[in-house]
Amino acid sequence: MNSTPAILPDNPQELKAIILQLQQNLIDTKAYYEREMGILIEQIRLLRQQMFGRKSDKISSVSPDTQKTIFDMPEPEDPEEEVEEIVIPEHTRKKRGRRSLPKELPREEVIHDIPEEEKVCSCGCIKKRIGEEVSEQLDIIPAQVRVIRHIRLKYACTNCQCDNSEGPAVDIAPVEPQIIPKSIATPGLLAYILVSKFVDHLPFYRQEGQFRRIGVEISRATMCRWAMKVAEACQVLLNLLQDELLSGFYVHADETTVQVLNEPGRSPTTKSYMWVFRRGDPQRPILIFKYDETRSSDVASTFLRGFKGYVQTDGYVGYDFLDHWSDVRHLGCMAHARRKFSDIIKVQGKKRKKTGSADVALSYIGKLYALEKEARQKEWSPQRIYEMRQERAKPIMEQFHAWLEKRAQQTVPKSLLGKAISYCLSQWDRLTVYLEDGHLSIDNNAAENAIRPFVLGRKNWLFAGTPEGAEASALLYSLIETAKANGHEPYSYLRHIFEKLPYATTLEEYEALLPWNIDPKKLAIKVIDTGL
Repeated sequence: MNSTPAILPDNPQELKAIILQLQQNLIDTKAYYEREMGILIEQIRLLRQQMFGRKSDKISSVSPDTQKTIFDMPEPEDPEEEVEEIVIPEHTRKKRGRRSLPKELPREEVIHDIPEEEKVCSCGCIKKRIGEEVSEQLDIIPAQVRVIRHIRLKYACTNCQCDNSEGPAVDIAPVEPQIIPKSIATPGLLAYILVSKFVDHLPFYRQEGQFRRIGVEISRATMCRWAMKVAEACQVLLNLLQDELLSGFYVHADETTVQVLNEPGRSPTTKSYMWVFRRGDPQRPILIFKYDETRSSDVASTFLRGFKGYVQTDGYVGYDFLDHWSDVRHLGCMAHARRKFSDIIKVQGKKRKKTGSADVALSYIGKLYALEKEARQKEWSPQRIYEMRQERAKPIMEQFHAWLEKRAQQTVPKSLLGKAISYCLSQWDRLTVYLEDGHLSIDNNAAENAIRPFVLGRKNWLFAGTPEGAEASALLYSLIETAKANGHEPYSYLRHIFEKLPYATTLEEYEALLPWNIDPKKLAIKVIDTGL
């Protein structure tokens, strides 16, 4: 509209119309900027929450206004006491007391007796021993090292002059095969170093300092070289694990970032990725870690080529190819959908209303998770879970979907609520797949939990030096996490396979080293009596 004074109309009615139009434009402009400002404020609050707030998806039921100060804390309980809940039909009673120490630990008895003169009663009689009181304390001896000397005996005939053409003049005991030939490292030392890094998250440079304190010089470069040689020797086990994983019917997938300093043709600050694939069968869990420079869908498609069954992922577009594979059913993750609504509540501040749209969405999702919790607690069979989902969960999903479609028409698409609703609707076909089979999970938490040890380790060792080192780390994480998932203590399992692997020559002997083929009780750590 051209409102130059020279050409303004003289008609009062037309002037009023121009003024009303300008007022409406101002109102619309103000509403637009208020809406955009609200979106930006939400984004700032979300960023602050992600940087400084609680990471849990659980929404606290306690109002921030009722938060107690540190001076209102109750008196601390004895840290040595464990609280055991005893459920009685009418109420719950708490039984306090120390947890008994494990029976399998070795025990050293220290006898405490009274002086001999106190064993004589005032009447002159000798007091008789009538009993004893026993208490136990837990002691620890710091890491001890020892040197194992391998002495190979040699034999020769001293009564004749043997001709070398008829055979060796000297016989000597053969060298036993080792996982790293001609190395000073025993299977126990290798297992200790690798568990310290990949389970306890101690970088090699920290372990180098620990060894130095006990009088042993093992450089971080040596430990890194050992880890890569062990990974190379264990490649055959990883191949067997991968074949077994792909032979199942259900796989979880996820990925996270990793920094590799010396990647050819790439900056040291460029992000690379560690992928994890977990077999969904709880009877034989398998975790495979794969390092790659990119987050390309080619990584997952190459790994899963030939797989038939269910694959569960988050909403990352790199997994969209699964929707087009005829032999694969692609599951979504309800936890990711829930997280987006939880973020809205976290950024709304202290005075938020508890009847907002995010609360309604979380109420629907909470009902679904309550059904899954009931099934776990009652240990229902997969068939019973399927029937429950069809009867009780499916109607909730249908109501939730109808609510989402209605709210989508009333919500600003760029707002956090609009994005959360859009995510759910775009993922809806995947989110409902879990209803088809009682073996399936409502979310992809199995993969997220599987990758968490790697994320914790990354916070300590920060980066990998080379692509070869990253690949070795992926293999070792695969062995360790699969062992843990099958109930093995990681040190004892690694020590066992490092001892047996050099002797394996047939497929049956290699398969015997897979976690589910070994009884965890047979891998109990043997306590070495050093006489100290």
